[in-house]
Amino acid sequence: MSSIQVADQTFIAAPPERVAELLSSRAQWRRWWRDLQLEVREDRGPAGFRWGVSGSLVGTMEVWLEPVMDGAIVHYFLHAEPVGVSPSGLADLDLAAMNRARRVDGKVMSFELKRELEAGRPAGVAPESV
Repeated sequence: MSSIQVADQTFIAAPPERVAELLSSRAQWRRWWRDLQLEVREDRGPAGFRWGVSGSLVGTMEVWLEPVMDGAIVHYFLHAEPVGVSPSGLADLDLAAMNRARRVDGKVMSFELKRELEAGRPAGVAPESV
């Protein structure tokens, strides 16, 4: 099991293809995950991305876009280890805070996508109707 394990999800009322289009911006990746370098392992188009992660963490990350009703659930997963820390040194880290910070990174990403894609859409109105 990884020291950093994040699994989170957010619903966005927009087609997965539109979410994937915004998610594909490498400039956004650098902004959302400043201290990480992401290497695309799998570009799954409207289903999302899988990355190899390096930088301050080493591991894997995925954003899976699941079509649901009139939108998509953005599933965010991160499984990684801090770089430069021995197994015995992990006990000295505040892993709960590190996991929380990475969960917040995922929420920032998801909510930015949500704000942009749902802008101007009245609640209860299908995205295609706007």
